[in-house]
Amino acid sequence: MLKIKKQINTLYLSSVLGNLSITGAWVAILAARGFSLVEIGFAETIFHATSLICEIPSGVLADRLGRKRILIVSQVSFMLACLVMALTENFAGVCISFMFNAIGWNCQSGSGDALAYDSLKVCGEESRYERYASNQLLIFRIGSGISTLCAGIALVLGYRIAYLLSVINHAITLVVLLFLKEVETGEKAENVFQHSLDSIRFLFHYKKASALMFANGIVGAIDTLLLFFLQSKLRTAGISDWALGLALFVMELGGIVGGRLILRAKNVRYYVIFTVCTAVVILGVILEHPDVILLMTLGGFLAAAADDALQVRTNAKLQDMFPSEQRATLISVNEFIFSVIMIILSPIAGYFFTLW
Repeated sequence: MLKIKKQINTLYLSSVLGNLSITGAWVAILAARGFSLVEIGFAETIFHATSLICEIPSGVLADRLGRKRILIVSQVSFMLACLVMALTENFAGVCISFMFNAIGWNCQSGSGDALAYDSLKVCGEESRYERYASNQLLIFRIGSGISTLCAGIALVLGYRIAYLLSVINHAITLVVLLFLKEVETGEKAENVFQHSLDSIRFLFHYKKASALMFANGIVGAIDTLLLFFLQSKLRTAGISDWALGLALFVMELGGIVGGRLILRAKNVRYYVIFTVCTAVVILGVILEHPDVILLMTLGGFLAAAADDALQVRTNAKLQDMFPSEQRATLISVNEFIFSVIMIILSPIAGYFFTLW
């Protein structure tokens, strides 16, 4: 008998541990080690290229081999990424570390949500998934905010000690994941090829699900890029170094507010939620224009709030559509679509924000 409260709390605990990191400010760490912005940018490209290649296969493996096993693989991959970063000094080591890190994120991205939803489904409590998704976003935002505020610790300790501490953190997370219970998802396809084919057929047959993925991905990409470029734009506007960290933390709080407010709008129709959230994200972009620090911070806060509210509602809506035996694969497809949108919009947004 699955103890659903223990299962969900174990997933929460693994997320808390996974999102608390003193090596989150990896750009600053690499810069302090003497790597150029061109090298750092290339390493980021390696990360995204690996992520694109491995995203969907990681979901397929999660559905075929078990979500718990792939979650454990994700932590092993994170540990290898941190070990390589701590024990190597050259740029090749950085690139290899980023590849392991990308694989870790791929293995983690769809497996956790799929296991959570199907665990709730087995117990007849699928309606609780939206709150679960909201709580996970809250954990992510708080973890990111704390990691941002503590970014200087890694620089003080030195990158070797910082990454070795991260190895220990991921090892503890792995032990926590061992307490999860795998959930049977029904009859599986005969082989990986048939499984992939069934997932593609689903996307073509249920065009509403595909449209939701693309629409949510575009809104999410606009918010992500806004928050990214605000780091530079706020400096241009004259914000001090200590205030920059505080402003970024305030923006993270916006996501927490949005993720909680959406739970109070259960009876509001999806198209209304989508329209309002999209309008608020666009408002956030407009508020970036005047180069007034308070308005720019408010814009980032509002965009993060709207994006996370939409993310929670869309995630829950998609989970209701996905068949259990293909759930992790389709979640990975959703992540893949977002990555493709980010690759396309990133240079366009960079040109746009430069002109603006």
